[in-house]
Amino acid sequence: QVQLVESGGGLVQTGGSLRLSCAVSGRSLSSYVVGWFRQAPGKERKEREFVAAISWSAYSTYYQDSLKGRFTINRDTNQHTVTLQMNDLRPEDTSVYYCAAAPAWISASGHSQLDEYDYWGQGTQVTVSS
Repeated sequence: QVQLVESGGGLVQTGGSLRLSCAVSGRSLSSYVVGWFRQAPGKERKEREFVAAISWSAYSTYYQDSLKGRFTINRDTNQHTVTLQMNDLRPEDTSVYYCAAAPAWISASGHSQLDEYDYWGQGTQVTVSS
């Protein structure tokens, strides 16, 4: 069992920055990858979009290509948190952002598929105003 709690969402103007945090707890965290997904307004759960992921033990990172350069994922094993630094935010980044945990075996998709993830947080709202 893994528990995840997101924080750090809010309202920001275009071009601004936000840092999301995911507090992770549970057993054998080194066996997991933690990812961030987002669900835009009006979209269904199955349409959640992969943002980035990081392996707990090996510190490998994975990104959606279009977000690489603006978004940075990191993890602090001492604090048991995974952060998502988001810069140069745009209105199209408006979404509910979720962190999730998946088994850290080899993934052909780079851990970008929704159904790889077994555990989910409750989400945090990010709104970017124009």
